[in-house]
Amino acid sequence: MIPPRILLTGAPGSGKTTVVRAVVRLLAGVQAAGFYTEEVRGRAGRTGFRIVGLDGSAGRLASMGGQSGPRVGRYLVHVSEFEAVALPQLEIRPGLELLVIDEIGKMECLSPAFVAAARRVLAAPVPLLATVALAGGGLIAEAKRAQGVDVVSVSPEDRDVLPARLAARLRPAPAG
Repeated sequence: MIPPRILLTGAPGSGKTTVVRAVVRLLAGVQAAGFYTEEVRGRAGRTGFRIVGLDGSAGRLASMGGQSGPRVGRYLVHVSEFEAVALPQLEIRPGLELLVIDEIGKMECLSPAFVAAARRVLAAPVPLLATVALAGGGLIAEAKRAQGVDVVSVSPEDRDVLPARLAARLRPAPAG
């Protein structure tokens, strides 16, 4: 049987990360691994993004700045810092009951190692909750077509009711 694999998609600011964080809170006690992203804000608004592992590890995903390196729009992507947090979180291990990826997007896909890890996760027999960019090719499109994946659109109108529904679908069955 294919475990639940839920991919949340929606416009930027629709509440995908809010839903992911709420589901993780509702499933406290479940053996989960993965990461979420959060905005870094300054006086002038958003200045970048952080990656936060479910184990508490954290690093920069992207920041505004003039350094050389891979860019998405006005942001410099810190691939090595992203990988240092994300890759250990995406290792499939015994006892794992949920994997969380926030997000499968353009910045994250600049890491070939992340793309390979995400493909392993999409094929693994472990429940998955992930967010995926609304548009894009490569892994973004591939994830939406993966076997057994349910793509759920998030909007500001439904982001408050989705966490309970999704947690119920992802909650492990009682042993016995």
